[in-house]
Amino acid sequence: MNNKSCPISLVSVDSNVARINAFYVGLLFVAYMFTLNSAIILFLILDFSTRIFFNKEYSLLFILSKMTKSILKLQTEKVDAAPKKLAAVFGLVFLLTIFLVSLVHLTLLFYILSGILLSCIFLEVVFSYCLGCEIYHLYKRVFV
Repeated sequence: MNNKSCPISLVSVDSNVARINAFYVGLLFVAYMFTLNSAIILFLILDFSTRIFFNKEYSLLFILSKMTKSILKLQTEKVDAAPKKLAAVFGLVFLLTIFLVSLVHLTLLFYILSGILLSCIFLEVVFSYCLGCEIYHLYKRVFV
């Protein structure tokens, strides 16, 4: 993600940890798509909820991502936390919607929403391009 403005929240996060986290979310979500094992998506929903509503330090994927960053000896790249938090909220909404859609067997909608989510994850992991962050910056320019 490119920092397009001064930090809004005065809190920063490590972009590399966020990218690694997105990679793990993507792996788990693909596993869910192939198996439709509800435990996988419920774990993802719980993990996102933990990061958003409680403390990211309690998130198992966050802990795994930090360990992976350390093992790979990646440098820290600080970015504003507020856009990343909004992106996580979007991710949680997508996961909840996909789970509900799968429960009622709306197959086409399931694949459309899953494709959008996986595209966003791909952009974050491969190009460090956070679509949720871009929406955040657009909102800030238009409404604030």
